[in-house]
Amino acid sequence: MYELKEWSPSLDLTEFYQEAQRRGHTNNASEESMVGCFKDEEKFQVWILYKNNRAIGSVAAHTFTDMGIDSYRILARTCVIDGVIPNGGTGLGTGRRYIQEHQNITCQFFIPKMIEWCGENSNMYATSNQLSSGSQKQVHNIYFPLLERQGEFTKQDEIYYRGAMQTPWKLNTQVFLKNLNLHPRWV
Repeated sequence: MYELKEWSPSLDLTEFYQEAQRRGHTNNASEESMVGCFKDEEKFQVWILYKNNRAIGSVAAHTFTDMGIDSYRILARTCVIDGVIPNGGTGLGTGRRYIQEHQNITCQFFIPKMIEWCGENSNMYATSNQLSSGSQKQVHNIYFPLLERQGEFTKQDEIYYRGAMQTPWKLNTQVFLKNLNLHPRWV
């Protein structure tokens, strides 16, 4: 039912880009905004999540030298077209319980793929900010703090990155994987 594919120019994402644009997800509304923004990174990858052969989400990871050697920024350009998640939720899940129990696309698919691509022993950071774009305020004020309380992410000092003050959250890989497997998996 769900499939995560590496982005390539051969994927027809016309419908996904149009839907992202319609919903105001400007970072995912075109190949240039979703993929082209990483062209100067040493290493990057974008993935597209499909449900029943329909593109419903995207996510990216790339080198993050601002945080040191063997560091990666994960969960970049995260987008999930709503209305296709169990229980009517969004990409973050509906309510705190769905976040804490990893019953959301980000925890079920995106973070495990980031761990696989970056390598379990690498330093992985997701970033959030207080800007009103997308769902950043919810991610910054609810999502990461809930996972931090479970020991899965650790908040770092703010940095100026990509034109805004950003808060990096360091993934504690082994804690995340242990907790992920305590709850039902979607695959």
